[in-house]
Amino acid sequence: MIARIWHATATPPGADAYHRHFTTAVLPELRKTGGHLGAYVLKRPTDDHVELQVITLWESFDSIRAFAGDDVATAVVEPDARAVLLSYDTTVTHHDVLTAVP
Repeated sequence: MIARIWHATATPPGADAYHRHFTTAVLPELRKTGGHLGAYVLKRPTDDHVELQVITLWESFDSIRAFAGDDVATAVVEPDARAVLLSYDTTVTHHDVLTAVP
């Protein structure tokens, strides 16, 4: 299993808007992609913004390519997401999952 990890920052209302975008637009697309195994959206409030971390789980790099395209290191950040974020990574990292406990 491969974890695909991406970071962003937002205002508190922007973080809420991003979460809505993820659940209504991104998640349905992920679920349609073969090899998608799950997703987490994490948030961490700081004094002046909210940090977001998105972790999606995949069966293989072929599965990731079906979602992200050939350049798997490039983040997929749609205009609706960009509009509510203060900043976001343009790249992602991939990690082999060594232990996963449901």
